[in-house]
Amino acid sequence: MKTQYYTSSSLDGFLATEDDSLEWLFPLGDINDTSYPSFIKGVGAIAMGSSTYEWILRNAGTVSEQTGTAWPYTQPTWVFTSRKLPAIEGANVTFANGDVRAAHSQMLAAANGRNVWIMGGGGLAAQFHDVGLLDEITVQIGSATLGAGKPLFPRRLLSPRLALISATQVGTGFAELTYRVLKDRR
Repeated sequence: MKTQYYTSSSLDGFLATEDDSLEWLFPLGDINDTSYPSFIKGVGAIAMGSSTYEWILRNAGTVSEQTGTAWPYTQPTWVFTSRKLPAIEGANVTFANGDVRAAHSQMLAAANGRNVWIMGGGGLAAQFHDVGLLDEITVQIGSATLGAGKPLFPRRLLSPRLALISATQVGTGFAELTYRVLKDRR
């Protein structure tokens, strides 16, 4: 059972444009060619930032068109937000705020032996890292640069270090890198 930050990034380290658009990502490849189909089978709970959740709300039509539903996840999901957001009908969503540790305990219980996915964004993944709860980072580096936007991981990671455990080419649009987060031994 791991807590994993699984995401995509531009070559210059941005998840989304400054206005939270992911449109740059879709022409680069097919998600079914990546590790995502096997990854999602191992996910028992999801942590999501409010910007990611709001992107799903704003793009419900596109999400429905691509997945068959406005909420494509069967796993219980915790959305971290400091403001009130609308619920999506049929989604198993819990809104959370504050320290991620309390919600993480709930997510582990709900995951029932499966992994916890830190879906995004980078700031949320960094909060899990800051309290020692992040075990692994998988990032699909896209063959695009944005110049500015939402950063992949807004922290300096010098210690604990990251250990590369796999690198895979995905078509001509992505390189998929997986790192284990090496924890401090105190």
